[in-house]
Amino acid sequence: MVNIDDFVKRLEIILDYYGLNASSFADKIGVQRSSMSHLLSGRNKPSLDFVMKIMEVFPDVDLYWILNGKGNFPKTDDIKETEKVVSPISSNENFGDTNLFSQLDYEIEKPVIKKTDEVKRTNISFEEDEIEKIVIFYKNGTFKAYVP
Repeated sequence: MVNIDDFVKRLEIILDYYGLNASSFADKIGVQRSSMSHLLSGRNKPSLDFVMKIMEVFPDVDLYWILNGKGNFPKTDDIKETEKVVSPISSNENFGDTNLFSQLDYEIEKPVIKKTDEVKRTNISFEEDEIEKIVIFYKNGTFKAYVP
């Protein structure tokens, strides 16, 4: 959640950086002056539309910085090696006519379920261990757990 007081402080930093007052800033991003006044006074919270208009008009404003104070203002193009996003697929790789959304061809091995009679005939000794929980899974994806 965006802290309104901190957001207003960062908005005032932007105003100072560009040498704008609230009215000219509102005109520049295309919002009503009263909206800007209500926001700066803490009466209203910033809308997504308001934030996106700031991002469009002022590309030096970092989204994460304006919303929660993380990042830099103005934006820096220096990206640390640890912050670079590496794509697992190279951009020049050609997939041809491969349909990436086609159904995969594989078979799922169904588990072997023993009938109740077979389970009764097995020699299971419960004297050594106590039963903690019994879970029954249903075909519709639900389950029930019983604790003795």
